[in-house]
Order: sequence, then structure tokens, then C-alpha cells
Amino acid sequence: MKLTLDSLKEAGAFTGRPVEKEITWRQGEEEFSATVYIRPLGYHSAMTDVMAANGRVDGVAGRIAASVCDENGKPVFTPADITGEADPERGALDGALTIALLVAIQEVNDLGKMNSAPTMNSGASSSSTVSAGKPSRRLRKS
Repeated sequence: MKLTLDSLKEAGAFTGRPVEKEITWRQGEEEFSATVYIRPLGYHSAMTDVMAANGRVDGVAGRIAASVCDENGKPVFTPADITGEADPERGALDGALTIALLVAIQEVNDLGKMNSAPTMNSGASSSSTVSAGKPSRRLRKS
């Protein structure tokens, strides 16, 4: 194959549009759900991985920032937003939400693969159910 934009496009070498995912997570007794868009791993995540290997960015925060975007592919977070460095008063992203986002990222990038997803023992899931008698709070886009 001759390496051209057209041949790469035909081979599926570009990541394409973000994938819409529903996530849920618990904060204390409340359960929240939100629609997120996940950019399949590609250039953005590769650059974040290189920066993490060089100690320039936290690897987990970088992966979330490179993957979570709006419906047009524009990033929602920076790594500093996730670690709390952007606003120390606000703090770091909640742990259960972090896990739910990582699970959604994994699900998008493992679609169609034969191997099973690793088990997470954190108690957070991108597909958890609402507890009986406790309504779910839906986050709305501003």
C-alpha cells in the first residue's frame, strides 16, 4: 500500500467520531449518570502517553483528558482539571467518577475485541444500577 491520506482512510487508520457512552457513579448515597463522549485511542492519547513517560503529565489524568471530549471531539478536561492542579480549591476529580470514565474509555477501545475486560474491584462501574428507593440524578449539559 502506498501511504497516502486516502489509503490510510480506506484502511481505517483514523479514529473517527467520538463514541457516546452513558456512565453512572456514586458519591456517598447518591447515584449520578451522565452522557459522555469518548474519543477512540489515537494521536491525542499517544502524545499524552509520551508526555506521561517523560514525567510531564500524570498518566491516568492524561488518558482521561485525551479521551473524554464533547460530541465534536473538543476536550472536556485538561490533566490539571482532573488532578486538581488547575483549581486546588475545587480539588481532584472524584474517584468513583474517575473509575467510571476509565471503564467507558476501555469499553470504547475494546469494542469488537475477543478478550474480556479486566475486573475492577472499586465498586464503581459505567453500568451500575440505581439502588431501590434512591432516584438517580441526571447531569444536564449547560
